[in-house]
This record gives sequence, structure tokens and C-alpha cells, in this order.
Amino acid sequence: MALVAARSKSVIFVKRDLLRYLRKTFPRFLANGTIVTEQGNPPSKKRWRKGKEKKPPSWTDDVSWEERLADVVTPLWRLSYDKQLELKLQNQEKILSQLSGHLSGDSPVRDKLSFPVLPVLPSPVRDGYRNKSTFSVNRGVDGNPKTVGFYVGTGRKGNIVCVSGDHLLNMPQKHKLVARCYQDFIRLSSLEPCLLFHTGGHWREITVRTNKEGCTMAIVYFHPQSLTPAEVAVHKAELVDYFTQGPGSVCQLDSLYFQESSMTRCTHEQSPYQLLYGQPHIYEEILGFKFRISADAFFQVNQAAAEVLYATVRDLCVPNTEEDGGQTKAGGTLLDVCCGTGAMGITISPRVDKIIGIELTEQAVEDAKHNAALNNVLNCEFISGKAEAVLPGLISQLSFAGRGLTVVVNPARAGLHHRVVRALRNQPAIRRLVYVSCKPDGEAMRNFKELCCDPNSQKKLTGEAFSPTLAVPVDMFPHTPHCEVVILFER
Repeated sequence: MALVAARSKSVIFVKRDLLRYLRKTFPRFLANGTIVTEQGNPPSKKRWRKGKEKKPPSWTDDVSWEERLADVVTPLWRLSYDKQLELKLQNQEKILSQLSGHLSGDSPVRDKLSFPVLPVLPSPVRDGYRNKSTFSVNRGVDGNPKTVGFYVGTGRKGNIVCVSGDHLLNMPQKHKLVARCYQDFIRLSSLEPCLLFHTGGHWREITVRTNKEGCTMAIVYFHPQSLTPAEVAVHKAELVDYFTQGPGSVCQLDSLYFQESSMTRCTHEQSPYQLLYGQPHIYEEILGFKFRISADAFFQVNQAAAEVLYATVRDLCVPNTEEDGGQTKAGGTLLDVCCGTGAMGITISPRVDKIIGIELTEQAVEDAKHNAALNNVLNCEFISGKAEAVLPGLISQLSFAGRGLTVVVNPARAGLHHRVVRALRNQPAIRRLVYVSCKPDGEAMRNFKELCCDPNSQKKLTGEAFSPTLAVPVDMFPHTPHCEVVILFER
């Protein structure tokens, strides 16, 4: 009974903190926790039916290439934002009912949830919210191989067409401007684009990163093929001149990077990003903390919604307690698995005694350490390495972590390695675990089930099972079907 009462009290504290934050952030958040939408009414409880909305076209000849691209990149662009949130909530409830069905031993049934799922928290910014965009180079609708945009079609079918993204709702105007200028530049260049590595060519994608203040970083990817370093240097100089003295100067770049590589994707360690012009980093602010963004650093693509996400994670990880009308520090240790550049842990740091972050990418760990120092956060430690290699040994040392051990995990779509799940499950000091996922119906669902299943000696899952107690979807990606979901697991 005491355990049940403690868990109920924990959920109440979490909901209270979330509601306090939401009412401050979204003034139209009602007293009962319902979000008032742009029309001034709560989202309808009525189920969304495809037949009552305008259906996406079947891509007949009378459908423009712009519409086709919008259907690929922003499939919900035809729906009102109210409908988008309603559809996303239904989707999250359907996905999470699988977990409830698994835990109860029943087959998953729509709406059969054993734990509360809050309404989707809306993005404060709905159009032009992306702070990072990568534009491809390929043949356009007119056949020009030096077209910069996004793909429609597939390589398997051999029907890829590159279409300009100037009309896409989620792209800011600055990104579109840089893409147009890059297209003009490569069309002026004597070098061919690299459409397929084995067929030659040099100019490849361009990535554009911006911050809330409008600072802009561009990263150009280049295949050297058989060019000598001296020959590559000539074209790098032309690129710099175009974006600083030529027509591309209208972009007002703060940073221009160049990466030459014969691989489709590679890290800074495999092929260093070369700073051709400007500042090595741009900076962004989240919940009052400042973060450095490197050329290849992971950072949430929607800054405004990231503040909603991180505030949600903070309140789920470490609910504030109140004594004599004031706030007190909860204390304990927070283990941040897949910590990236440290943003999530740093925003939580004032509420705990210590933050320990684990991240695979060395550059991200360097950024995380820099970000902690930049914000004068002294209680953070960041470790570089694979979580499945680092965590089992580390977590045994944290069993006596003083005032409690809480875990937040934010893995890529591949989910957590089974050895990471095993280490977390088998550490009795962990009573609270917050899982952030952008694809809960993928490998993350396997992680959920292993965290919550009965002890299984064959899988070496011998620790007490976790239980999901609350899920909070956050709309990081308006006009798309995707959103982040934050799930609180307790035991």
C-alpha cells in the first residue's frame, strides 16, 4: 500500500509541475489541462475520419511537383493544426496501447491504456521552425542535374526527381535562400555534381543551420574523386568568394564549412569539417541555458518546441518538492544516456546533485563539456563511448549514489542496446526512468517491454520490473505525423 501511495504521489507531483509550466508557457491551457487551440476551442474528442478531410492526391499528372514534395516532407500540410494534434494523439494512444496490452497479457486494443497519456503539447512555432535542413543535389524536373532541393521518388525505382523546397511550411526562409544560392553557385561551377559516387562528379549536399537570432552556418559536402589538394583548394576559394563577395553574400553567413569525403556519411573524426569562413560555432538558448552548436552536433530541430520538451523531461525526471511555500532541490544523481551535447542534463542540473552523461560521439562530448562550462554548471560529468560498453561498469559504481538515482534516455531510432536495458533493469537503485522517443512504435517498443516484463533469467533481466505511469507527447515536427513522446517509468 505504501508503494502504491508513493507512486500516486509521484505522478501527482509530476502532473502539477507540468501543468504549472504549461499554463505559464501556453496561457490558453485550461484549468483541467486541456489545450485551447488557435480557434479558441479544445481539440475535438470526435475521432478523425479520413473520409471527412481532403485526401492527399494520388499523384496523377495534374498534381504539381511542389504538392508531391509537400506530401512527402510534410504529409499533414493540408490539415489544420487542431486536426494535426488530434491525429497525433490518436496515433500515440494506439501505439502505447500495445505496451498496455503486452503488460496485461491481452492483445493490443485501441484506447485500452493502463496509464494516462496527456494531450499532445503543441509547438509554439508551427511554420519555418526547422533550425537544420539538408538539401540534396540531383536532376530537377527540367532535367538539370545541378538542382538543389529534396527527392521525390526512389532510387530503387529509378524515378528520383529533385524538387525545390521553397514552398515547404517547415523550412525557414533563410534556409531556402542559402539553397537557392548554392544551386546558382554549382551551376556556375566547372565541376559536375556527384549524383552517384561511381559515376564521378563533386558537388554534393548542403546543410544549413540557424539559431533563433538568425545566425547561419552552411556546410558543403564535396567528393574529391581524383582531384589533387591544390585543385580542390581552387574550388574552395571560389565557394568562399561566392558566399562572401559574390551573389551568395546576400545569405550573410556566419560560418561556412566544407567536408570532402568519398563516403556517403562520415564523422568529423573520419573526415574533418574545414572552416572556410567565419565563426566555428553558432549558439542557441534553451530554458535560459546557452549551447554551442558545432557543424555535426545533434540539436533538436525545433528550438521553441525543444523548450517544451526539455521542461517536460525535467519535471518528469525530478519533480520539484515544496516546503513552507518554497521550492527545494530534489537532489540525487541523474544518469543521462545518449546525452548528445548535454542539453537535457544541463537544463535539469539545478535540481540534482550530479549529472553523468554518456555519449558515443567524441565531438558531442566535447560540446557537452564546453556547454557545462559556458553555463557555469559544475555538477556535470560527460563520458565518451558506447553506452553498452560504458554503462554496465559505471552503473555498479552508482548503486550508492546518495539521495537516489534517476535515468533519462534519449536514444536514436535504433533504441537502446539490450545490454543497456539489462544494466538499467538490474540496478535496484533506479526507481525512476524517463524515456524520450521519436519513434515509439519501432525498436523503442522492444525496450519498453524489456523494462516492464516479468523477471526473465534467460534474458538476464532479473531486476524488479518498471511500470509506465505517464506519457506526454510533444509536437516537435508540425505538418508531419511525427512527434516526441516522453514516458515516465517507475518502480
